[in-house]
Amino acid sequence: MNNQAFYRRPNTSKPAPGHNVYPYLLRKLAVIRPNQVWAMDITYIPMARGFVCLVAVLDWFSRKVLAWRLSTTLETGPCIEALKPPWQA
Repeated sequence: MNNQAFYRRPNTSKPAPGHNVYPYLLRKLAVIRPNQVWAMDITYIPMARGFVCLVAVLDWFSRKVLAWRLSTTLETGPCIEALKPPWQA
């Protein structure tokens, strides 16, 4: 039946030799109010026939999802749409 389990393979977070490691710039920043720091995440959701990409914009202080988009391809369009204000979308 060709069934496979979906799980992370070990050591997938290790950088390849020669890749740059950039510093974490928000380490000493105290997040004390809404709209001070936003984060954006792209994740894959397994479906019956492939994957769907979920793009989410999050507010770090309130931990609320400010915007999200679904896409069947990993293109820039849904990412840019999620960052636009609601009256421009």
